[in-house]
Amino acid sequence: MLEGISRFCFGASYAVALILELIQLIWPRPVQRLTATGFGIAGLLAHTAYLAVQRPPLSSQFGTLLLLAWILAIFYVYGSIHYRKMAWGIFVLPVVLGLVLLTYSFPPDESSHTTIIPALDSLRGERFWSFIHGGLLFLAAVGVCIGFVSSVMYLVQARRLRAKVPPGQGMRLLSLERLEEMNRRAINLAFPLLTGGVLVGIALMFQRGEAWDWTDPRAIGGTILWLVFALLLYLRYGVHLRGRRLAQLTIVAFALLVFALASSHTPVQGGSP
Repeated sequence: MLEGISRFCFGASYAVALILELIQLIWPRPVQRLTATGFGIAGLLAHTAYLAVQRPPLSSQFGTLLLLAWILAIFYVYGSIHYRKMAWGIFVLPVVLGLVLLTYSFPPDESSHTTIIPALDSLRGERFWSFIHGGLLFLAAVGVCIGFVSSVMYLVQARRLRAKVPPGQGMRLLSLERLEEMNRRAINLAFPLLTGGVLVGIALMFQRGEAWDWTDPRAIGGTILWLVFALLLYLRYGVHLRGRRLAQLTIVAFALLVFALASSHTPVQGGSP
């Protein structure tokens, strides 16, 4: 039964949840919001079952994008329950759906059934460091996505405040202070993870006697992404830049992340991207 679950199953559930969230803006009803959360949970369960059965390798774009979408789906379900009156899904679900749809550009390797998290007894030597390399980069990607969602929310909320929209009308969002704090934490966590992943990857290349390939689109995207994050931290703590500009730069970082994930790249031995 679980073998019959496809990407269309959980993708459709997320799409229905998003449609209901959008209708909720125009015609708010408590049952409607509850139903949207229910479809989101159903999609998450199907998504989990798909990952458990298909076991797409994290070394592929297909596996990385699906696992990242799964983490963000958990983020959506948590937010829709914890912030029941907030327009949470309208911002998170499009990212989840976008990542799932992007996986259709990378057909799964039917002959590969490498687990996303390999057995502990197999994590030795270079394979261990390859796993650490991929894991750090993946966790950094999660932070970038959360920073992107909070940044979009921030820009929308700031626009609403400038337009002097009454608090009781339209979508309800977290305060600018809460959204800026969410963005700050995401950046603070993602940058050291990204830096660690890049350093481990460089060390692995030197160990194999490989040269840095500046023609690799993912290497270019990853380098630019690191520089953008370094600029973000400098502007945040050095220049004390806050608000709209910081949110816009975070959105640029997310665009670079998607480019890096979607770019062609030779998998690293041991199951890392």
